[in-house]
Amino acid sequence: MSEMITADLVDLDLSADTKEAAARALAERMVAQGRVTDLEGFLADVAAREAQMPTGLDGGIGIPHCRSTHVTEPTLAFGRSAAGIDFGAADGPADLVFLIAAPAGADDAHLTILSSLARQLMNTEFTDALRSVREAATAAALIRGDEAPPQGGAPETASAGEGGAGPAQGTAGAPQDTAAAPVAASAGAAAGSTDPAPAAAVEDGAAPAPAAAAASGGTPFRIVAVTSCPTGIAHTYMAAESLENAGRETGVELVVETQGSAGFTRLDPAVVAAADAVILAHDVPVRDKDRFAGKPTVDVGVKAGINRPAELIAEVREKAARGEASAPAHGPATPVERAGDSTEGYGTKLRKWLMSGVSYMVPFVAAGGLLIALGFAIGGYKINKAPSVMDHFLWTQADSWGALLFQIGGVAFGFLVPVLAGYIAYGMADRPGLVPGFVGGAIALTINAGFLGGLAAGLIAGGVVMAIQRVNIPAALRGIMPVVVIPLISSAIVGFLMFVVIGKPIARAQKGLTDWLGGLTGTNAILLGALLGLMMCFDLGGPVNKVAYTFATAGIAVSNPSDSAMKIMAAVMAAGMVPPLAMALATTVRGKLFTPTERENGKAAWVLGASFISEGAIPFAAADPLRVIPSSMVGGALTGALSMGFGATLRAPHGGIFVVPLIGNPLLYLVAVAAGVCVTTALVVLLKGMRKPAPESTGADPSAPQAAAPKETKQPVAA
Repeated sequence: MSEMITADLVDLDLSADTKEAAARALAERMVAQGRVTDLEGFLADVAAREAQMPTGLDGGIGIPHCRSTHVTEPTLAFGRSAAGIDFGAADGPADLVFLIAAPAGADDAHLTILSSLARQLMNTEFTDALRSVREAATAAALIRGDEAPPQGGAPETASAGEGGAGPAQGTAGAPQDTAAAPVAASAGAAAGSTDPAPAAAVEDGAAPAPAAAAASGGTPFRIVAVTSCPTGIAHTYMAAESLENAGRETGVELVVETQGSAGFTRLDPAVVAAADAVILAHDVPVRDKDRFAGKPTVDVGVKAGINRPAELIAEVREKAARGEASAPAHGPATPVERAGDSTEGYGTKLRKWLMSGVSYMVPFVAAGGLLIALGFAIGGYKINKAPSVMDHFLWTQADSWGALLFQIGGVAFGFLVPVLAGYIAYGMADRPGLVPGFVGGAIALTINAGFLGGLAAGLIAGGVVMAIQRVNIPAALRGIMPVVVIPLISSAIVGFLMFVVIGKPIARAQKGLTDWLGGLTGTNAILLGALLGLMMCFDLGGPVNKVAYTFATAGIAVSNPSDSAMKIMAAVMAAGMVPPLAMALATTVRGKLFTPTERENGKAAWVLGASFISEGAIPFAAADPLRVIPSSMVGGALTGALSMGFGATLRAPHGGIFVVPLIGNPLLYLVAVAAGVCVTTALVVLLKGMRKPAPESTGADPSAPQAAAPKETKQPVAA
């Protein structure tokens, strides 16, 4: 740790006149110490990071930095320029330049130290000491934390509350505001820990907090914040430190989640729930952002968090005073955002990992399936026998266009299993899981293991990568871990298991499932349709719904699906259209049974239902689940059974009524949908009509608002 910077990596007379020349001069020192293996490659990575956002900071500081495969171990180089170098800061050139180099696979402990330096740059005593130091060894010691800067006065946080009192206060403040204890300062901050962060924001600011509490008559104003930058090394932690300092000065209780390279731990949900406002200072997407929906929010770039934290706090407090709130979350988070915390059970994690793969696979299914279906519609049902369009394509011939669409769709379908496996592994192990996941998925296709093989390959790949990441690796290998070692070892292990150990049993199971589907006729087919209809309407786009949909798409995700597979796809889509269409019809025929908000949602539900978007019924189900969900399930089961009984088929995995021309037996298919919609509508109207109507609100009846309150509190849930 202590060798992250040495006197040989310090240049107190940096003569460079441009930021590129400064980076080169400091990088050459890293090369000379064996910290960087390829000077030009490393400088290219530094330049790429600089192109994303200037790295100059107010106060005469430049922090060029990057993560690079050409770095063997986390390293700092420091240069001091008498003339100043322009790094893009608003207040002018920088005289203190820190070049931060982190390996692409740097471990958390080293990145924690790097993040602590970023926080120390917010301390004026630290930067003043570096400007006045005369020896390179002393500068390196200051940066490492081996020496404390001269105490010209009490630390800033102490003077705010104590007036810069005697040695006791200065000693207490030193660990948090000087470079003497960077490891302690960063122990929780770099990882975004929910425990150390509150300590930094509340305990260190113990003096201002009571004052704030007294001023407000009780609890101080609470803010939660998230900081992040593209590399997650410097700006992330500097913004966090700056916001925490400003929070202490203004008497605000402020907790920061740093989403940096050293990983991050989500803020305690209780802390988020209790917060009065949110500050997001970031240059990359905030992970799990929907946690903060509905709260007053200021959303800015990470440098704003560094340069004007007090303004951000004042701005978000004004928004809170005006009652402004961010919009509720729309749509699901990304797979990594949904990864959850370590307190979740294995079953919950497994479901999220599988949904990660499914969510990335569905667009390929939709695009490929629709293209194949259009190919059949234009070129006829023998289009799958057409030669390659590379060899035969006539611009004026419809069959050629049909063959083109069919063959493009077939190529898209070829990605389904690899994408499923790759992104299951991605959901488990992040980007290192992609390579072995895709390789395992491709092997599953090669050995005819199908979707079952893809599921197994993704889970194995993610598990293997997670196991490799737990192994202690020599420092010399850390730089090549993510680009060479992990892909090589994990792909070899996954390939061996898929080819030699579990591939054949899975392939046999896949064939058995396919044969069983092909043999479904009569009552069995109708019962399966009813079951799938129940599943589609149970949670309206949730995990059970997705299981039914994935089961259906798996059957048609081949160039020549069986008739039974196409019947299953038709039944699933028909059942999924029922809930939103039924809610739309119910709000039309008996609008008095619904709130004004629900009647407005009913108008949108016509389009959503017709487009096979089951989520269009969620506002109604959330507001009245005991009436809406059972009614939807009955109608969905009826539609699924009728569709299977009528023998309707569908090659497209999505589209609703807009792909009716591609449906086999389209008229009977629409009859099945209409029957389910009518049954669900009738049940919803009947069940809602049996309840006691809520009293009308009048100005003369002061009890009316209270009577209506329970009903109205459900509306945010519906959103």
